[in-house]
Amino acid sequence: MSPAPAPAPRSLRPALLCTTALLLASCGIPETGVVETGEPATGIRPAQVSYFVSEGTLVPVRRRGFAPVDIETAVATVFQGPDVRERRSGMTTQLPPLTGAPSVRADGDGEVTVELPQGIGPLTETAVAQLICTVAYARFDSAPTTVTVTVPGAWQTEGSTDSCPS
Repeated sequence: MSPAPAPAPRSLRPALLCTTALLLASCGIPETGVVETGEPATGIRPAQVSYFVSEGTLVPVRRRGFAPVDIETAVATVFQGPDVRERRSGMTTQLPPLTGAPSVRADGDGEVTVELPQGIGPLTETAVAQLICTVAYARFDSAPTTVTVTVPGAWQTEGSTDSCPS
């Protein structure tokens, strides 16, 4: 059995503790000023809310989940329609099934563009409202949002969050 190492002399202990603390507190990254890299963050909410239709009325439906939801995920989810539990409670959708992944672009000024894949015909007024309100809720800030929905070369429509139910 080898002998245990001798403890550091009492006079060195404060210096060792101080050095260890400094090493642990310093991460080695130099301090910088503000770095401009683009628009402010949008599109992250802690809960999913999709807008579906119940008895002809647009209704916000809070979904259970623990992960933050970005705008792209919110759009894909609302196009999937109500889940089994939501359908049992009378929820429906006027959005058609997607034939491909939509493209979503958001700027920092409350403008969001949702580009749908080819083959989707013009949406009903209620379907557009479902999409606009779902996108608006998914934005991080609560500023008014204008949403442009388009199928390139086919059709385009625009709406705002002014008439979204809360």
